[in-house]
Amino acid sequence: MFRSLQRGGVLVKTALGETEAVMRQGGITSSWGSMSSSNHQMMSMMTSRAAATAGTQQQSAKDQQQGMLAAAAAAAAVLGLGAGIATADEAEHGLHAPQYPWPHEGFFSSYDHRSIRRGFQVYQQVCATCHSLNQIHYRNLVDVAYTEDEVKDMALEVEVMDGPNDEGEMFERPGKLSDKLPEPYPNEEAARFANGGAYPPDLSLITKARHDGQNYVFALLLGYRDPPEGVHVREGLYYNPYFPGGAIAMPKMLNDDGVEYDDGTPASEAQQAKDVVTFLAWAAEPEADDRKLMGVKWLTALTLVLLTAVYYKRWKWAPLKSRRVIVDVLN
Repeated sequence: MFRSLQRGGVLVKTALGETEAVMRQGGITSSWGSMSSSNHQMMSMMTSRAAATAGTQQQSAKDQQQGMLAAAAAAAAVLGLGAGIATADEAEHGLHAPQYPWPHEGFFSSYDHRSIRRGFQVYQQVCATCHSLNQIHYRNLVDVAYTEDEVKDMALEVEVMDGPNDEGEMFERPGKLSDKLPEPYPNEEAARFANGGAYPPDLSLITKARHDGQNYVFALLLGYRDPPEGVHVREGLYYNPYFPGGAIAMPKMLNDDGVEYDDGTPASEAQQAKDVVTFLAWAAEPEADDRKLMGVKWLTALTLVLLTAVYYKRWKWAPLKSRRVIVDVLN
């Protein structure tokens, strides 16, 4: 099979088995074989370049894959480290307490005084066996949770050490409104001895002394549970994830119907915790409602002063700003 092409006095004849090109112009004859060898060289160069390019692409893809694997390993290590840090932080500082909608936290909100009264009952019957409340006097309860006569009767039931008398001796007398609430222990050493070395803190400012105090105390009171697998709590301690370290010396104190409320409210465990936290929040800031009321009064008065000042300014300057000034340039 031959293919012929003649253009400009040049005849090119090709065959599958034997190919020869004869150029009859200027007496020049060239063999197709030399052209074929040059083409083979060119093809081999192109093939080698393609192979080199393919190898480079494969190496680049391999390097990219290795880089992605390294980045994934680093990310996993960072996540694992972060989880480990979070777990260690929870173990050291305790589980973060949930947020609860306390009704007295709003700017225009006040304490629920019935809840304060119930919370004081929980403190008296449950908490007062170990914890003191040194910043609260009987008089602070008047017109907040009880009437004056009720508080006086309550104080008379307590014998208070007083003195010295004229003979230089200490004596006991019935309590009165100016006395503090009684302490469960005479000193810190006695408190530690009775509680296995642990010192029950004073609860006067507990909701201010702890981070996110009200939520923390509420979660702590309801957070007792069995320790998870792998966590060992030594004898005399109790597992509570909200307490720093997870082990607390205070046992679970609140139980359903553990207190009988005066107003007949069902004394569930959660209700007792809510009421005692409300009482402790009030004990930390007994003047909170008065400060809020004073703030509202001041804001109202300052608003009226501002409105009066704006009206007076407009009334004073309006004639000056609205008058016309005519300049007679002829005279």
